[in-house]
Amino acid sequence: MTGLRPDWQRPASERFGPDAPYFDEAMARHDRAVAEGLSLYPDPVTGLYVMTAVALAARPCCDNGCRHCPWQR
Repeated sequence: MTGLRPDWQRPASERFGPDAPYFDEAMARHDRAVAEGLSLYPDPVTGLYVMTAVALAARPCCDNGCRHCPWQR
């Protein structure tokens, strides 16, 4: 996750925290997507695609409450 501040590398806990039942799997998918240079990863529960923190950091905040938004801290 190069290029991001360390505190931006994980979602804000009020948005998506470690207490979520599938947090570890979702974060593993996020980290794998970032390592592979992908902008999206499939959510382990819904199958919907979620943007990575790196992809979101490359654009201004859209104010939609994205899971990995680095701007809303």
